[in-house]
Amino acid sequence: MVVHRTHTPVMYRVAAGLLRGAMRLVARYEVSGLEHVPEQGGFIITPNHVSHVDPFPWAHVLYNRGYSPVYLAKSTLFDTPVVGWVLRHAKQVRVDRETTSAGTALVHAVRALDAGECVVIYPEGSLTRDPDLWPMRGKTGAARLALQSGVPVIPVAQWGPQDLLPRYAKRPRLSRHRVRMQVRFGPPVDLDDLRAQPAKGAAVTAATDRIMQAITTELETMRGERAPAERFDPKAHGMRVTGDYRSGEQS
Repeated sequence: MVVHRTHTPVMYRVAAGLLRGAMRLVARYEVSGLEHVPEQGGFIITPNHVSHVDPFPWAHVLYNRGYSPVYLAKSTLFDTPVVGWVLRHAKQVRVDRETTSAGTALVHAVRALDAGECVVIYPEGSLTRDPDLWPMRGKTGAARLALQSGVPVIPVAQWGPQDLLPRYAKRPRLSRHRVRMQVRFGPPVDLDDLRAQPAKGAAVTAATDRIMQAITTELETMRGERAPAERFDPKAHGMRVTGDYRSGEQS
């Protein structure tokens, strides 16, 4: 039985139980770097994003250790029947991306961190557009939250979820063998010199770069390859900032 470190709503436990069971059937995890996960107090998790199923492997690992990750989730999920109802009753935080109200989510996230929660924010903001699935240019939300809250930021690299559900695919690739999913937790991102500065401008940009580099470094170690010297920028390639740039669907 999982002993939860903070209050976990009943709906969260039900959803986690169902998802954990399903993931066990189709995936096997290889996990490293758990020594970097704080034993107490709030902290931020910043994963790379290669598949719509990649929120589950690392969350499964943390859940088994007593953490109930709080996601900053896109508004379209909250507007989806059933899924939205579950998210609202499982203490998740709505983010209205690319709007003036997006910053409101950070207020709720800071409160969760103050309560000792593990808060998750995908710094890329969407599935990576990089052709080889390397982390692309990051958004500033994770950096702003880190500088405002002062809590540790744990970068997470994962590789393998895309083999179960490729980027923008509608159906998973199921086979007789479980998919190998690697999850690597990195050491906290060093932001100490930036925390004394206002959480805006140069400080936020520098923090974002450090977070993205930390994720990329862990992924390079995992894949045994070097990432491109320049991080992929969707805008520079005429792509939408969010959503499936090929079909207009949100992601």
